This record gives sequence, structure tokens and C-alpha cells, in this order.
Amino acid sequence: MLLKSIAIAASVAGMLAAAPAPAASAAAPGASIQGWGSGNCPQGMLCIWPNWNHPPQGPVETPSLTTNSEWTGSIQGFNFYNGTGRDAVISGFAFGSSIPFKTCAPAGGTGGDLYIPVNVTKVTWQMTPC
Repeated sequence: MLLKSIAIAASVAGMLAAAPAPAASAAAPGASIQGWGSGNCPQGMLCIWPNWNHPPQGPVETPSLTTNSEWTGSIQGFNFYNGTGRDAVISGFAFGSSIPFKTCAPAGGTGGDLYIPVNVTKVTWQMTPC
């Protein structure tokens, strides 16, 4: 009887260990883990703004760039909001120089700044987290 109880307990423990963990919930559209919102960035887009001058709910000026696909060009950027379901890599150069710059814009309604004014020249999308 004791062996049967141990076998049942081991079986239950094995099933619990194999059960899938609950999925992590993504941030709601328009929400931000960085402390500011999407502002005037359309839902499902990555937006980059040229200046850091916005209220907590997000930027109100027109973005320098709004995209949800691969992009190359040249725009001034200082902060971003990624309202897509994919991580993006923002690349370019420190503004007014040839010093390369690259940062990750995490998926799921996150915003942040590029720390320095940047001449953004490329946005690429990642299949895995960056």
C-alpha cells in the first residue's frame, strides 16, 4: 500500500511538472513599461520621434518615422514607441557624426529613448527577442 501511495504521488508530481506554465501576458496596446504611452503612434506600428518633449501619455508631435516593416532611409530620432508584436532593431549614427548606433525596441507597447539624438538609417525586425 505504501509503495502504491508513493507511485501515485510521483505520478501526480510528474504531471504537474510537465503541465505548461501560464502564458505571460503582453502589455496592452498603448501601455508602456517605460512609463509613457503611445502618444500619437498608430496602433500596431513602431514610431520614432525627433525630440524628447512630450507628456507622460506620450509624444504629441508628428513622428519622424511610422513603420511596421523593414525600413531604410534617414531621419532624426530621439525616442520611440513599439506597438507591434515583434522586437525591432533601430540602427544609425550618433547625430552629426559617423559613430554607429544600434538599440533594441522591444515588442508589445514599449517606449523609450535613444539616449542621444540619432540619425536613424535602418529598422529591422527580429524573429527572436533582441
